[in-house]
Amino acid sequence: MNTPIIVALDCPSTTAAWQLLDQLDPARCRVKIGKELFTRAGPTLVEAVVKRGFAVFLDLKFHDIPNTVAGACAAAADLGVWMLNVHAAGGLRMMQAAAERLAQLQQPPLLIAVTVLTSLSGEDLAQIGCPGTAAERVVQLAQLSQQAGLDGVVCSAQEAAVLRATLNPSAKLVTPGIRPLQTADDQQRVATPAAALQAGADYLVIGRPITAASDPLAALAAIETDIHSMITDS
Repeated sequence: MNTPIIVALDCPSTTAAWQLLDQLDPARCRVKIGKELFTRAGPTLVEAVVKRGFAVFLDLKFHDIPNTVAGACAAAADLGVWMLNVHAAGGLRMMQAAAERLAQLQQPPLLIAVTVLTSLSGEDLAQIGCPGTAAERVVQLAQLSQQAGLDGVVCSAQEAAVLRATLNPSAKLVTPGIRPLQTADDQQRVATPAAALQAGADYLVIGRPITAASDPLAALAAIETDIHSMITDS
């Protein structure tokens, strides 16, 4: 599979998730399973989605003491997921422990770190005691995750260009907050699919523009066309 599109299965129930999956093509997109759906449906759903042929990004953002996070990452890998994540704010030792545990596997999933949530602005960060801009915080945490041996980071498209210039060329940049039209919803730092890829993103997490569409596969096709046009024009 060679697609940058990850569809966010932010569904309220297992039934809704399968209704959406039935309208998608695992050859044309990957899927993200986050906290709400995982809490409702558990690891059984993850395994079933993997069996259906979808590459799964398990978006649980582990953040705990190093040994606990390492064990959680190993358990997630046992489900057959393609990628999982931790919070970079958990610190260097926590991320190292997770990376070292996964390195023991024959086919480890990608391990990436969340830098700054795309819902947070500079003002929000100041309120929780983080000085500086969101972009500065993202770079700091991304460099820490690279030091820990992770495969990449989650960042907004607005920080992708500076991270592409800062991190190792092999680092994977995963960008949520992707909107074909500039409608931010509850996201503060958003971009179009083409703009995110031009900035250096490897993977695009796209939710409501696809999942809330009357025809999700048609919405996916329109985004593919936008991406193809960008590649053709560049």
